[in-house]
Amino acid sequence: MKISHRLLSAALSTALSFSGPAITAFSCSAVIILNLSNQAIAQSNHIPSKNHHKKITKKSAKVAKQAASKTAAIKTNDVHYLEWQEVQAFIVQMQTEHGFDSVRLQQIFTNARYIETAIQLVKPAPPGKPKNWKAYRARFVENGRISAGIAFWERNLETLNRAENIYGVPAEIIVGLIGVETIYGKNTGSFRALDALTTLAFSYPDIPNREARMIFFKNELAQLLLWSRDTGIDIFSIKASYAGAIGLSQFMPSSLRLFAVDFDGDNKVDLKESEADAIGSVANYLSKHGWQKGLPYAFPATLLNQDATSAQLNEVLGRGLKASYSLNDLKPLVSTADEQAPKNIAYGLIDLQNAEDPTEYWLATDNFFAITKYNRSYFYAMSVIDLGKVIALARKKD
Repeated sequence: MKISHRLLSAALSTALSFSGPAITAFSCSAVIILNLSNQAIAQSNHIPSKNHHKKITKKSAKVAKQAASKTAAIKTNDVHYLEWQEVQAFIVQMQTEHGFDSVRLQQIFTNARYIETAIQLVKPAPPGKPKNWKAYRARFVENGRISAGIAFWERNLETLNRAENIYGVPAEIIVGLIGVETIYGKNTGSFRALDALTTLAFSYPDIPNREARMIFFKNELAQLLLWSRDTGIDIFSIKASYAGAIGLSQFMPSSLRLFAVDFDGDNKVDLKESEADAIGSVANYLSKHGWQKGLPYAFPATLLNQDATSAQLNEVLGRGLKASYSLNDLKPLVSTADEQAPKNIAYGLIDLQNAEDPTEYWLATDNFFAITKYNRSYFYAMSVIDLGKVIALARKKD
C-alpha cells in the first residue's frame, strides 16, 4: 500500500499537535539504545537491550565498519573456543544439567566463531554526549518506517485484531514495537546466533558490568542450544542480531522459549518468516509482563516546583520500572493538564532528556512500563508508542 510523502508529513504533524509529543495522552526500542536511553541500566531479559538489540543505527553502522577494519588484529580463526577452559566447563554443565551429548557440543563449539563486531557494539558510548530524546525519536518515527508500518498493518489486519482480542495489546503497540525492532523484518540480523552468543558469553569486553553480562549471555547461549535441540533446527542456520536476538520481534532465546507462540497455526514457531507468529509473540510477551487491556500509556506532565531539589526528583524518578504513585501523591511535584488521565490508577514519573533543551516529564502507567520489560529504556518505550500512534493516524487519513 503506497502512501504519499505529504500524507506522512501530515500524520506526523497531526500526531505532534497533541500536547507536544503527547501522542500518548489520548491513547501510547538497536544498538546504542542503552547508551542513549533513560535508565540505561542492564538490558532486559529480552535483549541485551538485556529482546535484545538491536538495530544498526548510524553509530552502530560506523562501529561495525570500524570493527571490520580490526580483523587484522583479531581474526575470527584466531579464537578457538573449544580450547578454552570456560567453554569446557560450560559443556560439562550442559551435559550434566540438560543431558546434552558431549560429542555434539564439542562439534558445535569447534565451529563457533568470534565476532569482533559484537564486542564493539556492546561497549558503552563515550562519556560526555548528553542524552537527546528528540534525536533518538527521529531515528524511529520517520517516513520510511511509517510507510512500512502501514503496509504491515494492512496485510496483518485480522491477525492484529485477533492478538488484541486474546492478549489485550492494541495493534498500534505491536506494530510500533516491531517497527522499532526490525522495520518489519528488514533488519533482523545476519550473524549466526551461536557465534554472537558464544562471543558475548566468553569474550565480553572488560567493562564494569562484565561478569553480570557474561552470566546473562551464557544463559542465553544455553537457551539457544536447548531451543535448537527441542525444535530440531540446525543451530548453525539460526541468524540473529549482534547480541543474539532473533526474528522480526528480536526475541532473545530465553524469551523465544518462554513467550513465543504459534499464531498462524502451522504447528511451529517461526519469528523470522511468520509475521503472524511475531505479532502473537509480542502480544503474549507484553501480556505476560503486566499489560492491562484498556489502560492508557502516558500523559505529559509539568514540573510544578521549579525549585525542587535533585533529591526530591530522584526519589520519585528512581522508583524503578513500575507505577507506584497516585496523582495525589505526585501533586506537590508534578501535574498533568490532560483531563483524561484517570485518577484511580498508579503512575510513575519518567524524564526524557533533550540535551541542552528542557527535559520532558511524563506520567507513565503500568502499560508503559510493560514495554520497558522488552527493553529497559524510557526512550525505547516512548518511541514504540509514538511510532504506533503516528502509523494509526496515517492509516485513518489514507
